[in-house]
Amino acid sequence: MAVSNGNAAARRTLPCGIYAPTMTFFDPETEELDIPTIKKHAERLAKDGLAGLVTMGSNGEAAHCTREEKLAVTRATREALDAAGFSSTPIILGATEGSVKGTIELSKEGEKAGADYVLLLPPSYFRGLMDEEAIEGYFLAVADASPLPLVLYNYPGAVAGIDMDSDLLIKLAKHPNIVGTKFTCGNTGKLTRVALATNAKTPAAEGSGYMAFGGMCDFTVQTLVSGGSGIIAGGANVMPKLCVKVWNLYAEGKADEAVALQKILSRGDWFLTKAAIAGTKQAIQSYFGYGGYPRRPLKRLDQARISAIADGIREAMDIEKSL
Repeated sequence: MAVSNGNAAARRTLPCGIYAPTMTFFDPETEELDIPTIKKHAERLAKDGLAGLVTMGSNGEAAHCTREEKLAVTRATREALDAAGFSSTPIILGATEGSVKGTIELSKEGEKAGADYVLLLPPSYFRGLMDEEAIEGYFLAVADASPLPLVLYNYPGAVAGIDMDSDLLIKLAKHPNIVGTKFTCGNTGKLTRVALATNAKTPAAEGSGYMAFGGMCDFTVQTLVSGGSGIIAGGANVMPKLCVKVWNLYAEGKADEAVALQKILSRGDWFLTKAAIAGTKQAIQSYFGYGGYPRRPLKRLDQARISAIADGIREAMDIEKSL
């Protein structure tokens, strides 16, 4: 699965491990980008051991941001990583737009802003017209023209139920500029089939270099068992050290310890998943002193809910703080 477009020799590689789809932070009054906090957060995650960052994913409220803001966030993230000594840490940019043309344009601009790869959902606005042929054509057309390699994003909940099956994903993986898939569908059987067919990268073997990413940290061990390459998970914004610990324990052959810790991680992550973006930001606020609120129309949580989330993740956060 070699990269054909762009400066492949100089591009940062995607290592195995834990990635966070970073939150996008806003001024609580104006809802404008809070660039200092965005930079602070990126630096914290890198120092806590994450393998890479994703800007403008679902957790990053890409749907609420303009193209200019997406590029500004990516540029700030790259600046923060470089300034903190993490110049080799890759950035994946959520670059989905409704058209092939728009997605290619954002991918080109994303490269200039410091992104190394793009994460792309299938197009879904005209859902009734998006059959498998249309979806395949979209990804192949973007892959042909994008200077950045593509990681496909299978998240039915964000695209009116479109759920790419393993046959389509394996077919698309044959394109040299399509280098991975993120399985937010949670289907470990599908991940297993795609990882096997693509000879995906694992902690034990480089394989083809193709990246099979689990899409939530609550199945980190299961992703490793399935032959996966990494996790891109919202929970890693809150408990990155715990996510990394689970990953590393299993990769080091300490399966029993990894499974025991995975159970705590899965239990804690559910409070974040259920509370979505607002809850994840408030969990960061509760434990790290920054976070704030999502952009409207997402609602702000009341204090009782904020306290319940903080209590729900306490066991996981006690471990996080001890690492």
